[in-house]
Amino acid sequence: MKLPQEPDACAVLAGNENYPDLQGTVKFYDTYGGSIVAAEVTGIRNRNGETGEGFFGFHIHEGTACGGTGEDSFADAGAHYNPEDKPHPEHAGDLPPLLVCDGEAWMMFFTGRFFPEDVAGRTVVIHEMPDDFRSQPSGDSGARIACGKIKEIEA
Repeated sequence: MKLPQEPDACAVLAGNENYPDLQGTVKFYDTYGGSIVAAEVTGIRNRNGETGEGFFGFHIHEGTACGGTGEDSFADAGAHYNPEDKPHPEHAGDLPPLLVCDGEAWMMFFTGRFFPEDVAGRTVVIHEMPDDFRSQPSGDSGARIACGKIKEIEA
């Protein structure tokens, strides 16, 4: 399968005040039966400020903005995108974790849980810990360290 040059939707990620170097993009491509999601992220550090390694939680959230408070920089992102009211990890917004090496991550995957137009206007969030795929309601993946609003790309 060959991807089109331009995605159908895209989010530009930015880290919170504790992760100012974290940035990236998440692109959504419409395909038969769902979406191809491509993520590219740089500047991820662990809680000690060292170059990040390992897995980080990665989800689509139902909120339409990335604002928040001092306690939760991205509180406005809301809960996981879960239009069918399923338990975690069956939410439409539950994505594979980001595998980070030397502070960078890149991945591409297919999901049949949504189409790009379903998530346009919502948010993508990176968490500081891996999703455990068990804890309710959202996998115990810790603080939200980066967020981006998903915007539909006009053809």
